Amino acid sequence: MSLNVLVVDDSSVMRSIITKTLRISGLPIGDVYQASNGLEGLDVLKNNWIDVALIDINMPEMNGIEMIDAIRRDEETASLPILVVSTESSETQIEALRRKGVEFIHKPFAPEILREAVSRITGVSNDEGFECGTLPDSSDSF
Repeated sequence: MSLNVLVVDDSSVMRSIITKTLRISGLPIGDVYQASNGLEGLDVLKNNWIDVALIDINMPEMNGIEMIDAIRRDEETASLPILVVSTESSETQIEALRRKGVEFIHKPFAPEILREAVSRITGVSNDEGFECGTLPDSSDSF
């Protein structure tokens, strides 16, 4: 099974870094869709099968919190695994996200942290016979 991924971040550079990190992670990554804000991300969700969403918090037009709330209210997407990838450091905000069933990792992140978080929330790993890509040294952070 390949994972179709939605990456939502207002930084095109960060979307590219996350996409490339996923591609070399060893996880079975299928299509990767990108959006620059929550409204675009919701449009992608309406028109494509998505297995996991990686969402930033601070974005224009519709931020990540508003997008997550919209996802959780829609019965078709309510159970979508979500990973927030953000510079947000408020423990109160992070705990509120976790109560919504959302996993969180901080930017910058080490590639293996991203891989482990996606594996944990999707239940998919590279232990299922998929060849693992070569990840950068663990001292590298994105």
